[in-house]
Order: sequence, then C-alpha cells, then structure tokens
Amino acid sequence: MTPRDAFFGETECIPAARAVGRVAAEQITPYPPAIPAVVPGEELSEGVIDYLTTGVAAGMNIPDAADTSLETFRVVR
Repeated sequence: MTPRDAFFGETECIPAARAVGRVAAEQITPYPPAIPAVVPGEELSEGVIDYLTTGVAAGMNIPDAADTSLETFRVVR
C-alpha cells in the first residue's frame, strides 16, 4: 500500500498484540536513534513490534506515534 493511501485511508487503533501482519497507518520513529522504524503502508512484523514495545519499556521515546506508549498501533482498517 502506498504511504499516502495508508496515512489518509480509513484507520483504527488496535492493541499491539493484534498488530502483527496489519498495515501501518502512521510513522513511528524511536528516539534514539531517530530513524523511522515504521512508515505508513508497511506491514507490521512481530520483530518490529517487539523492538518498539520493549524499547518503550526500557525508556525509548516515541514522539510521533498516535499512542506514544505503543499499547496500541494505528493501522489501516
């Protein structure tokens, strides 16, 4: 899916545990290192979700996510 279609399309927020395999509707850029880990239109993998959620638990900042705690992910409906 193109980033534009994913970002501006119909979306929903779902629990992180149910986000594997869904298409992201938001960019998620952990800081540090301030490099996007997820971009709109990308399929969310278990590895990326694990990296992000464990990073947040360890103190990593996620300034651009709809839910900065990453308990939920904004995905395409």
